[in-house]
Amino acid sequence: MSRAPALLVLGDGSLEAARRVRGGIEGAAIHGLAGRTTGADHTFAEFGETIRTLFRDDVPIVAFCAAGIVIRALAPLLQDKRAEPPVVACAEDGSAVVPLLGGLRGVNDLARRIGEALGTAPAITTTGEVRFGATLEHPPAGYVIRNPGAGKRFMSDVLAGERIRLSGEAPWLTSTRLPFDPAGRLAITVTVRDMAPGERELVFHPRSVVVAVGADGSDLTNRIIESLAKANIARQSVAALVALERDVGRPEIHAAAAALSRPLRLLPDGPVSELARAAVPDAIEQTGDEAVAIAVAASPLDVDAIGRARGWLTVVGLGPGSRDTRTPEASRALAEADDIVGYQTYVDMAGPFPPEQAIHASDNREELDRARHAFSLAANGRRVAVVSSGDPGVFAMAAAVMEALDGADETAWHGVELCVLPGVSAAQAAAARSGAPLGHDFCVISLSDNLKPWETIERRLDLAASADLVLALYNPISRARPTQLGRAIEIVRKHRSPTTPVVLGRDVGRPDETVRQLPLGEFTPEMVDMRTVILVGSSTTRAVPRADGSSWVYTPRWYRKR
Repeated sequence: MSRAPALLVLGDGSLEAARRVRGGIEGAAIHGLAGRTTGADHTFAEFGETIRTLFRDDVPIVAFCAAGIVIRALAPLLQDKRAEPPVVACAEDGSAVVPLLGGLRGVNDLARRIGEALGTAPAITTTGEVRFGATLEHPPAGYVIRNPGAGKRFMSDVLAGERIRLSGEAPWLTSTRLPFDPAGRLAITVTVRDMAPGERELVFHPRSVVVAVGADGSDLTNRIIESLAKANIARQSVAALVALERDVGRPEIHAAAAALSRPLRLLPDGPVSELARAAVPDAIEQTGDEAVAIAVAASPLDVDAIGRARGWLTVVGLGPGSRDTRTPEASRALAEADDIVGYQTYVDMAGPFPPEQAIHASDNREELDRARHAFSLAANGRRVAVVSSGDPGVFAMAAAVMEALDGADETAWHGVELCVLPGVSAAQAAAARSGAPLGHDFCVISLSDNLKPWETIERRLDLAASADLVLALYNPISRARPTQLGRAIEIVRKHRSPTTPVVLGRDVGRPDETVRQLPLGEFTPEMVDMRTVILVGSSTTRAVPRADGSSWVYTPRWYRKR
């Protein structure tokens, strides 16, 4: 298990136990059922869909509820036991810990850690674990089984009385109750060598090898594979790829790390042989040339202790404001970040954050400086989340981040792992509240002239309105621009009937949300502020009465100008 688990609670009665587990497992976050829990890290509206989404996203799950609820919710998804993440059910008060799924992905280890935090013995039922204290198909961190498909038959033979010959060093095996015997007919081999398992043999590779790469990186992936083959070292034994800090922007290095499915670690300047030696000072074997060097340690390596990691920067779309409309991947990025960067209002919206996360909040007009600061943090190996309301690619921080990167002289910035996560935009949120006004072609225009001439805005408004597009108008008014919205509406009215439906959505998804509908002829600039998005219908947009006396607004999918 490499990812931190999600702790699902259905009421305040489970919070104390969940907090104890969170305190014992780094990165664990509490997800509470909205309206029934207070003080959770995240909230969700519906248990079944939430737990299935986490399961599909390969997130370890700890559910503080009856095991049957979890089983019924996940039953439709159960297909491949090798692919399923760990799933544990805990009693509401923490008095029972039951590993349910993920036996080959470390669920028993997770259950033990939960049990330690709660002072409860986990109910482990796996036969091999109970009798021998071992699950051969799931070795501990630092080891990988070469032929996992043979594990079930192997353990069945052991349970039937067969004994095992052990070759190689593996303290985790010798501390079990497995029946080792030099004359055993079964075999377990622990080695860095690239060897095919025998008929009744399991092969485990320790992650004790580092591959260092230098400046000559042509055809790098193939050269690494050839070097490993020449040294007769299994690819499964590679713990990390090591490169120079100054080379972090080279795409072939990242391609090689991806091909090996191993993390990239960065070290200061030096020839490739010294990189390998610095990564593994007590190497028992070292080989290579000026481009690729291999160092082998006597035991599995702590990758986090080698140099520093490649940093990542994720631009996170928070959606309109409510946690319920935030995507799960956005919530995960926030939980996994070392640093949270953003406009103070949006940082507050994204929180609260635990004390170990560093908060870098600033004024709303400092987008480019904020993006540069985020890159500086990430270039030093930090995990950085830049928060943005709505969708970060719509008049928001994604463009500022890309602008900071475009033409940047800091080569390390180009080596940062960059990702943009979408969110529900303000226009989408307001449209959903009012019906479907964006059901046909529409145009999104910001009325702010801070970064573009007002003349350009007027021209775009006139062209979009004349094209009979539904209009979503952002940043409509401010103290510095008190009159320009009036001019914008004058332009739109040249092409629209006074009866055209207009939707005014303010703070949609937040506590002060208001959504108002009215005809274009009755609209005045005083009705909105900077936190309002304005949706102006096309000639085909219609209003449909609702039972409460208000109306739905929608734009038909067909187009026939009236």
